[in-house]
Amino acid sequence: MADIAETRAAPGSHSTAGALVSLSLAMLVSSLANSIANVALPTLSVAFAASFAAVQWVVLAYLLTITALIVSVGRLGDLVGRRPLLVAGLALFSVASFAAALAPSLVMLIAARAAQGLGAAVMMALAIAIVGETVPKERTGSAMGLLGTMSAIGTALGPSLGGVLIAALGWRSIFLVNGALGAVALLAAWRFLPAGDASGRGPTRGEARGRFDIFGTLLLAATLAAYALSMTVGRGHFGGLNLALLGMAAAGAALFVVAEARVASPLVKLALLRDPVLAPSLAMNALVSTVMMATLVVGPFFLSRALGLGEAATGAVLSIGPVVSALCGILAGRVVDRLGAAAMVIAGLVLMGAGCVALAWLPGLFGVAGYAAAIVLLTPGYQLFQAANNTAVMADVGRNERGVVSGMLSLSRNLGLVTGTAVMGAVFALAVGTKDVAAAAPAAVAHGMGLTFAVAAALVMVAMVIARVADWRE
Repeated sequence: MADIAETRAAPGSHSTAGALVSLSLAMLVSSLANSIANVALPTLSVAFAASFAAVQWVVLAYLLTITALIVSVGRLGDLVGRRPLLVAGLALFSVASFAAALAPSLVMLIAARAAQGLGAAVMMALAIAIVGETVPKERTGSAMGLLGTMSAIGTALGPSLGGVLIAALGWRSIFLVNGALGAVALLAAWRFLPAGDASGRGPTRGEARGRFDIFGTLLLAATLAAYALSMTVGRGHFGGLNLALLGMAAAGAALFVVAEARVASPLVKLALLRDPVLAPSLAMNALVSTVMMATLVVGPFFLSRALGLGEAATGAVLSIGPVVSALCGILAGRVVDRLGAAAMVIAGLVLMGAGCVALAWLPGLFGVAGYAAAIVLLTPGYQLFQAANNTAVMADVGRNERGVVSGMLSLSRNLGLVTGTAVMGAVFALAVGTKDVAAAAPAAVAHGMGLTFAVAAALVMVAMVIARVADWRE
């Protein structure tokens, strides 16, 4: 890791390798906290004598808080300083994790998870922003690849580690581990992150500090929460409540645009959304994340119903994607540094498109081997796209906007994942021909798999068109 960058801080004052360790740990624990909780839901349902719909809020509280506040905390970091806010976020995450482990009731556990989500939002928004200021520009891609790798490791490690911990020590142990890892990341950040301008202390003397847009923050948070809920409530059945929430989100978005145009120091400068690099990158990021969510939504049903795999075998096959992602993340970043971000955005999308086409055809022909081969093609493309896209966006962002832009990048990814859960799940159910996919015939599930990833390939093609149009505009 030490060869990724040379420090920009004062000589001998801080280690860039140490800074990257602390930022990588932040990405690891935030993704681990998400994936490790899912496996605990059946146990929590028994422990608190609650329905699955109730314990599902242990996961939703974390995701909704991140989605609703990630842009706002990024902007706050630009104003008050990214290093101190990241340290505070890590501290909040650790304390909330220990509170979750000690929670006497389901309500208290959900509240602790919401607080944990706020800490994670800070970590996710500011890690990308800070890495762009502690690593030389020509090696930013490698650092972005490293962060992507750590996020993939956290996602892959969560289900297996959670299962082992719950079986051996009970459900509280998974939150104790989160707290301990958060504390380690906190100590690393306190020790290694530069305290000067490289970490973003906000505007220097002579620059306008601006005010934090409280109304815009509340309005955006409510809008994003309404949208996320519209995509998640009903567990795949889109009804009147979903439509009402979606309408509220649309109205909130329109009101947010009007409000931001009228304040002196907006949460999000509307000019950013007209930027020839940022706007296309956000759209592509959302589309790509929607596609990747299809593997998590559709994959388990196909492997278990169409191919007849047991739970252990299904879990093992599903782990191929995160493992490949973890292995190729840093390499993808180095390729971006060597060949350029713009070209590698296209290359990543081409690989992803080929992977989607392969997922539509190969599993039906060659079973598990076909599925694994397609995933091995799709996942490196995703990592290459992520490293290149993040590098391209953060390359020319002004120092006082790095936090909010990084938050917008993370938000677009989260919105894509949330949307993918609902939309790709609906496409799959429609293609299978029944609402009860778990009881569908193997042939119907295989047909649904093929059609879903044909749609996913079309979405990747849309992202390619956006990338090409963005290149022409430049």
